[in-house]
Amino acid sequence: MDIRYASHPNEVKQFDTERLQAEFQINSLFSPNEIKLVYSHVDRFIIGGVLPITGTLQLQADKKEMAADYFLERREIGIINVGGRGTITVDGTVYNMDSKDCIYIGLGAKDITFASDNAAEPAKFYFNSTPAHQTYPTVKVAISEATPTHLGSINTSNERTIYKYIHTGGVKSCQLVMGMTLLKPGNMWNTMPSHTHNRRSEVYFYFDMPEDAVVFHMMGEPQQTRHVVMRNEQAVISPSWSIHSGVGTNNYTFIWGMAGENQMFDDMDAVAMKDLK
Repeated sequence: MDIRYASHPNEVKQFDTERLQAEFQINSLFSPNEIKLVYSHVDRFIIGGVLPITGTLQLQADKKEMAADYFLERREIGIINVGGRGTITVDGTVYNMDSKDCIYIGLGAKDITFASDNAAEPAKFYFNSTPAHQTYPTVKVAISEATPTHLGSINTSNERTIYKYIHTGGVKSCQLVMGMTLLKPGNMWNTMPSHTHNRRSEVYFYFDMPEDAVVFHMMGEPQQTRHVVMRNEQAVISPSWSIHSGVGTNNYTFIWGMAGENQMFDDMDAVAMKDLK
């Protein structure tokens, strides 16, 4: 398990590119027949990727770092499939997962395994996990069942569709909020004008990008902005004091996960374009 510690904004002002990447960027989440985990001390996020090729992979607790007998002993988890068809089995119940389907698994589930239907087109399970204080039911939401919200305009290069999976009006959780945004062809910007939310942190995972494409992910305090260059299937941690926005060389898709003091999707402190520096 890779450990990431929280950083003070005054320190981040002094970071060069390599230090920004080391603290906030997650370069590789998918390795054949492995479960990769990153533990962030920012709201105790665990970010993970599962790539089952042959057989099944079981989600287990890192006993040294988590001090738990099983992964969801004190946690909840949201998982979205970004690859081919696969299955997730939760305490004996099998859930079929197509591309972009989501599943929420609550506190107390003990036996969680992952598998792909076809080794030639394996599933890729991306997940966010946060601490939990009570149990909510396991719920799978197919992308066909999610209610899309259409926002933006081609005139501002941010025409997009947002799918909310785990949120106050959808799948119930203790604190995890999770969804996905798809930019339409010809659009490059996300979350601009930007915002912060001091009551919650966020993690972005960028995917569905061509090999030679990049997203310039904007971060930092509104008057001290920085950027991290993101490539396909990379994630970035956004502390509560940081903006989180991006512009790509072509359209892309990203998964957003939030955790913190509340679950209100619209709880944000908007930053006017004139105030960005």
